[in-house]
Amino acid sequence: MDFGTSRASAIEKLNNFVEQNLFEYSRLRNFDYGPNNRSNISCLSPYITHGVISELEVIKKSLNKFSFSKNEKFIQEVLWRTYWKGWLELRPAVWTDYLNELRIIREKFKDNADYKNAIEGNTNIDCFNEWVNELKENNYLHNHARMWFASIWVFTLELPWQLGAEFFMKHLYDGDAASNTLGWRWVAGIQTQGKNYLASEWNIKKFTNNRFSNIKLNENAPPKISDKTYAASKLEFKNPQNLEEKNLLIFENNLSFEISDFKDQKFKKIFLVSNKNENRTIKLSEKLEKFKSQLIKDQKKRLEEKSIFTEIIDLSEIQNIKETSYGIYPTVGENLDYINTNNLKIEFLYRKLDQFSWQFCNKGFFNFKNYIPKIVTTFN
Repeated sequence: MDFGTSRASAIEKLNNFVEQNLFEYSRLRNFDYGPNNRSNISCLSPYITHGVISELEVIKKSLNKFSFSKNEKFIQEVLWRTYWKGWLELRPAVWTDYLNELRIIREKFKDNADYKNAIEGNTNIDCFNEWVNELKENNYLHNHARMWFASIWVFTLELPWQLGAEFFMKHLYDGDAASNTLGWRWVAGIQTQGKNYLASEWNIKKFTNNRFSNIKLNENAPPKISDKTYAASKLEFKNPQNLEEKNLLIFENNLSFEISDFKDQKFKKIFLVSNKNENRTIKLSEKLEKFKSQLIKDQKKRLEEKSIFTEIIDLSEIQNIKETSYGIYPTVGENLDYINTNNLKIEFLYRKLDQFSWQFCNKGFFNFKNYIPKIVTTFN
């Protein structure tokens, strides 16, 4: 699999998918044909996660090709990430609690043989082993494979979901705090209390075109139990009435300033903020660090071509900027954790899509789904 590290490569991937494969997406999207055949899915998530292309950009391109009714399933999948982010924004303690639990569990399992075998792809489940190697090699897994993987990790290998979520975050090009953490919670049965996802032999065989055999799984495990509940906060994500000419901080999730809601605003200087492993609770793989770094450099190059004064800095260097700066909101996750822990003075700017969509994230996705036509018509 090839994931180029430029906006140009993201646009090319988007165009190719819409023109050649979008029409079959709803019918074929659940099939995992292996890393050498991804024509049935878009593989755009690494770019959407980093804001190299936006959800709205992808949706608009798809609607230029087909009607909303023909595109509905694809648009729903694009907006799943928007929903997960909004859900977590209203319940940020879920992320905080996850990291606290992870620190304890990580120490407890550091010498655990089953855990080591799992992350090395050395179990007695061939499909799982292949997905481990695929994840490390390509930094990507089909969404259906992620569900199977997580289910096997939690219910067959009986390992803590927190460690599995960390393993994904270490390697996935499209990993983000919301989608990853909440996805693993959902599989385990604590996101929707009492409802877990159980991988089954027949389902894996069917949707991998019988690429695997001897799939012996625990297909009757009860859901995991959590005594924690999280009520949605009533938050408002408001931008300042009149933006002053200040510095702007752009984090790794908004790497396409030239199409952003703030592209016409004049800023003194733009700082592209890199977050190195020294600042992170979950340490990223070398390949993932490099991927992020190259995407940031590509954004710098594009801004400089427009004669916009730009500098790449490390997250820890923000405190050296003496005046209060604006920052395009990084969302709940490692960047925001560092900012809050170090009490850095940043005035956040929120994307219009997030401001509008997150009000519908106080309940489950099926409720959010009812508002998708409204979201789409508002921005198209």
